[in-house]
Amino acid sequence: MFDQVVFAGGGNRCWWQAGFWDVVSAEIGLSPRVISGISAGAATACMLYTRDSQWVMRYYQQALQLNKKNVYWGNLLVRGQSVFPHYKIYRRALLDIYGEHFDALKRAPEIRVGVSHLPRWLGARSGVAAALLAHNIEKHIRKTLHPTLGRRIGFHREFVRVQDCATVDDLADLILQSSCTPPFTPVLRREGRPVLDGGMVDNVPVDGLDASPGLVLVMVTRRYPRPQMFLLNHDVQHRLYVQPSTKVPISSWDYTSPSQMQHAYDLGRRDGDAFVSRVPDFISSTIAS
Repeated sequence: MFDQVVFAGGGNRCWWQAGFWDVVSAEIGLSPRVISGISAGAATACMLYTRDSQWVMRYYQQALQLNKKNVYWGNLLVRGQSVFPHYKIYRRALLDIYGEHFDALKRAPEIRVGVSHLPRWLGARSGVAAALLAHNIEKHIRKTLHPTLGRRIGFHREFVRVQDCATVDDLADLILQSSCTPPFTPVLRREGRPVLDGGMVDNVPVDGLDASPGLVLVMVTRRYPRPQMFLLNHDVQHRLYVQPSTKVPISSWDYTSPSQMQHAYDLGRRDGDAFVSRVPDFISSTIAS
């Protein structure tokens, strides 16, 4: 049914996508040719082709059991220790989750991961500040589905194929580059140039899609002032957007509450059930009109 699929970013909120996917894929089948994703959305897409969601949640329960804080201010005075634990935990998790089944990604759909590049006239620190400012204006004030401010400033996005990663370390680096959100992560570089979270350009990476005709499933992870399910046409391409029915009950960078991952996943499953019952009639009636 869906030739291409989009996984928006959203950190821990992307567990909603995993729950939604597991239900919808089992009920109507999901075998896209292309997947476009950024940040944790891209990580989730890769997870779905390498591991069972419940296995990964059990992994995080164990990996985070000793992490009691999201910020360790005392580490400011300790050389070599990070104030934020996220980068170290996340990288280890990516290696452990993908490592054993890394070859399965060669047989998966083409997964394209978006990375944001800074304007050449901005340095790393000033670029991070400009990106975060633009991102928060779009997110909290304008609340736009597809923001434009970052591109106006000069940020642009590159998409890299997961299948072009030679090793699991290369894949972990790519996902982390697409998730780069200081101060939770350090400023990262790709081929010597600083990069940021793909969502700094647009958190819903439809620009990673092929322009071919067909039906596209777009999974966003936060609530927009729109219906839960809506169709937008792009030339001869029909893009079906679906968003959570309620606010996903977990913060993007909360590494202290792994039990909330299950709640986000369960919300996705409930929304997936509702989607399966509605989507055939919705698509036929909407496209026909």
